[in-house]
Amino acid sequence: WTPLYPAPRLAADLGLRHLWVKDDGRQPTASFKDRASAIAVVKTRELGYEVVTTASTGNAAAALSGLCAAVGQPNVIFVPRTAPQAKIAQLLAYGSTVLLVNGTYDDAFELCLKAAPEFGWYNRNTAYNPYMSEGKKTAAYEICEQLGWQTPDRIFIPVGDGCIIGSIHKGLRDLLALGWIDRMPKLTGVQAAGSSPLVDAWERGLEGWEMEPVEAHSIADSIVAGLPRDRVKALRAVRESDGAFIRVNDEEIIAAIPTLARGCGVFAEPAAAAAYAGLVKAIEQGLVAPDERVVVLATGSGLKDVASAMKAVPQKPAVVEPTLTALKQALGNS
Repeated sequence: WTPLYPAPRLAADLGLRHLWVKDDGRQPTASFKDRASAIAVVKTRELGYEVVTTASTGNAAAALSGLCAAVGQPNVIFVPRTAPQAKIAQLLAYGSTVLLVNGTYDDAFELCLKAAPEFGWYNRNTAYNPYMSEGKKTAAYEICEQLGWQTPDRIFIPVGDGCIIGSIHKGLRDLLALGWIDRMPKLTGVQAAGSSPLVDAWERGLEGWEMEPVEAHSIADSIVAGLPRDRVKALRAVRESDGAFIRVNDEEIIAAIPTLARGCGVFAEPAAAAAYAGLVKAIEQGLVAPDERVVVLATGSGLKDVASAMKAVPQKPAVVEPTLTALKQALGNS
């Protein structure tokens, strides 16, 4: 469970009446991916595997690593060597066997897929393991419950591999089938401009199996994927909900970090801030009406990537001598 914060000041700035931010940076290892990794650890034990493995840009790896540490479960983690140091530090602190792959996330994913059957490990990988969606869809349950079962009109979700948006869609379909909500919210998937194959596929009317890999890059490392592994479910989620895909550039993502932090107190890593940047872009494009009820899903803490956060706040703090005179000078009150 994570908090859903009303954000009236951000809403007013955007010309909206109703805006909430779901802060999954409050999960045990500070990202949304704990939801799935909890299921992975349980299934590893249930099925009798000695080791569990995953490939990740960092957050899924940290989630699995931390939850394994909680129960003493051996694990092997594959991450690109370019992953942020804060995320690698988490893995090492939790005691995982960490392998930095000299390549992209997609390279790490493929190596993990080959290693799991070769060594007899349980594979947590997104899109490969169907149980991960069962963990991630719980966020949809929480959002609707926290809104008193009053369905939001739109949910903005950062998208890399596509598993989160596909899982949110599945959770909402569950609630709709049960009669606990009366309609399907429009799901908006937000991708970084340098890693936006799903936006391209949506714009061109392609199916997931028709997509080709792209060379992906962005400061939002958690949503960088050259060929999204859950692309079929991601496209279905947007199309069936009458939603949209939006791309935002790195400058817009970076700008969203302090905006979110100052506007509602949520400190987000670049990938999480991308969801808010997507909302800003959607409003600019006239896709969101002022009276719509909007939820932004912030998927990870800004502490995951402090270097990027520092780029978002270029001003340096003043250095003062420990005297009132120096303090007054620094504050401009002398």
